[in-house]
Amino acid sequence: MISSNDMSPAELAALLHFHAEAGVEWLLEEAPVDRFAEFSAAKAARGNGMGQALQKTQDLPASDTPRARTGRDAGHAAGNRTPAAAVPIAPQMAIPDEQAIAEARQAAQSAGSLGELKAAIEAFSHCNLRNSARNTVFADGDPASGIMIIGPMPNGDDDRDGAPFSGKQGQMLDRMLAAIGLDRSTVLLSNVIPWRPPGNRVPSPRETDICRPFIERQIALAQPKHLLILGNFAGRFFFGGNETIHQVRGTWRDIKTGDTTVPALATLHPQDLLSAPASKRMAWQDLLAFKARLLG
Repeated sequence: MISSNDMSPAELAALLHFHAEAGVEWLLEEAPVDRFAEFSAAKAARGNGMGQALQKTQDLPASDTPRARTGRDAGHAAGNRTPAAAVPIAPQMAIPDEQAIAEARQAAQSAGSLGELKAAIEAFSHCNLRNSARNTVFADGDPASGIMIIGPMPNGDDDRDGAPFSGKQGQMLDRMLAAIGLDRSTVLLSNVIPWRPPGNRVPSPRETDICRPFIERQIALAQPKHLLILGNFAGRFFFGGNETIHQVRGTWRDIKTGDTTVPALATLHPQDLLSAPASKRMAWQDLLAFKARLLG
């Protein structure tokens, strides 16, 4: 086995990035540990200790046993008892609070352009997701197109490339757009969350609340005329409720962010089509409805 001491800084950084993309969040010992043997040894030690203590108690005169002590003697014994060592508490990761949300709102509102908003998001350090992500994934494409496509959050490919909808999901989205005469250079691509969660998990409600001001400000600055929302998480984020993407897809709804109201249509995420190719028929119906609205 190769030790980390034998690796160059570049090799070690590449290895850590590989583990991060795989969802690894904790580093363990380099040498294997037999926890079953440790447990058996500890159990045997506890058994021997209890047996010895019991034997000593049986050898004491009746007047010196704990059961025979009363009144002042019992209180004196209790007062001389050595306090048990405090059990160390593992440090907890900081939980974002209302102040973090307020600072996110302030940072977002202070941005007067998409470039300033990108800089504000990259400088923001009060969201736990930022600490585990390799890159801040901001919008990509043409803000002047009037068409904005918003997914849930970056995946491993997006985090590596620093751009939304990379890898296989991006290729599938390219095919979806091409089917209605669009491509990624003629739309604005973005995500609700700008940082990839560890292991591609769903962001917590608190993490979502912290990121909300940034995507809402992004919509206000880009001023799209039409929104295409992709997947469960993004659909629930914008429309509210707990309905699945299959329940909200294909229906136009108005999204209001600040003073901006934009018509939005939800459809399946490219990953949904990769996981269940039979869903392509529903996505195709939604894309045709989106194209008809663009042409109308």
